[in-house]
Amino acid sequence: MHLLIPRKTYNSIFDIPLKKLYALGTKGIIIDLDNTLTEWNNPELSGDTITWIERAKEIGFKLCFVSNNSDLRVREVADVIEIPFVARAGKPRRHSFRKAMELMQTKPDTTAVVGDQIFTDILGGNRLGLFTILVTPISRKEFIGTRLVRVIERLILKHSSKHGLL
Repeated sequence: MHLLIPRKTYNSIFDIPLKKLYALGTKGIIIDLDNTLTEWNNPELSGDTITWIERAKEIGFKLCFVSNNSDLRVREVADVIEIPFVARAGKPRRHSFRKAMELMQTKPDTTAVVGDQIFTDILGGNRLGLFTILVTPISRKEFIGTRLVRVIERLILKHSSKHGLL
């Protein structure tokens, strides 16, 4: 159960205290795409999201998208803002997270994962000892399989909160 519990939770990426995270030793951020940075299957990032990414880069973070989506889908976003990516990641498998750290040249103790799903982003990050951050999904529009998993996620998060794990 502990592998499903994020280290921190925020309403959105904009609430993450980037300067504090960097000061605590985090140098790289693995970021999910769909419903973390943009709506599901939306190829464009909002101006605010682009500003957040640029601010993270200015602070000194190395960034990498890790997404279970297709290469084409992730590339069309990543190329615009010049961020490396791992597509068809197979999250929560560890390989994609290791590949992202290799691309960023970071280690588990200096890497955070930001995502909206506990069974992919949080579980995958926790399996490698990364600093995991769960954000609220941007939109309710999602892949049908994800919508079904959300029911279980809500139960786990409610249970975790009730028992002081969050």
